[in-house]
Amino acid sequence: MKTIAVVAVAPVKAFDLSMPETLMGSVLVDGEPGYRVVVCTAEPGVLPSTPGGFDVVVRHGLEVLDEADTVIVPSTGSRTGADPVTLAALRAAVARGVHVTSICSGAFVLAQAGLLDGRTATTHWGLADELATAHPLVTVRADALFIEDGPVTTAAGAAAGIDLCLHLIRTDYGATVANAAARAAVVTPVRPGGQAQFVDTALPPDEDLSLSATRAWAMQRLDTPLSLRDLAAHARTSVRTLTRRFHEETGLSPQKWLLHQRIHRARELLESTTLSVESVARHSGMGTAESLRQHMIRQLGVPPSTYRANFATAR
Repeated sequence: MKTIAVVAVAPVKAFDLSMPETLMGSVLVDGEPGYRVVVCTAEPGVLPSTPGGFDVVVRHGLEVLDEADTVIVPSTGSRTGADPVTLAALRAAVARGVHVTSICSGAFVLAQAGLLDGRTATTHWGLADELATAHPLVTVRADALFIEDGPVTTAAGAAAGIDLCLHLIRTDYGATVANAAARAAVVTPVRPGGQAQFVDTALPPDEDLSLSATRAWAMQRLDTPLSLRDLAAHARTSVRTLTRRFHEETGLSPQKWLLHQRIHRARELLESTTLSVESVARHSGMGTAESLRQHMIRQLGVPPSTYRANFATAR
């Protein structure tokens, strides 16, 4: 069982503070809890929340970080003047090899600790300019749900914390367990970190002109070749319009979206079946074992055989 230390920095945002427990507290691996989630702070007691919220009682101190496998710093209403003890504890955690992450304005705490210097990070798009100005040694991207740079991962605002938690679950226990956690929380399965934070278009009209039906159709056919013309034909639109609307709705091109879905399907098959790598490549639409190997090394840093050895649940 892995320990997740959630570091509360006042004034806290209760939604973000409770997110890790909601997503990770329900994870079961071989029938046993996969995570122990503990909320801690520099001075245990009653912490104020952001205006309009409510006070939160935190019982544990920062000694929890000494046994943590992952540290999460959720949103805070303060973007300057973080407690020096908290900053020192975060630096010490990274020095020990602990994975340290943030949600939304929690990135400002990591930046004050110097943990983002020389790294690429993200935060809520509305705070990106402020983070970049206050911490010029940080390369800030406002167009990503979450960014992993070495031992530090930063996530965008609010709901992107859900994507971060699912990403952490998938990293620790694989796609099958992460998908189960997403279903339990009734949220979308793991989205790629490079996906846009928001879609700068109006909601579709009542007759729903979105491409959701076409994406669902494609998900049922990942094991078959799908061209832009195939997708456009199903959506009853031109290839140019399809590409534009696909990017508006997902932040990705149709080809990148398909590749992400196929790699995700391959990961599930590697974990939960005894199919050969060649068969996994065929069932996920990756074509050949060599093609799957190249894409997994590029995307995940490991070949299919190593991934299966780490995450397989069926033999």
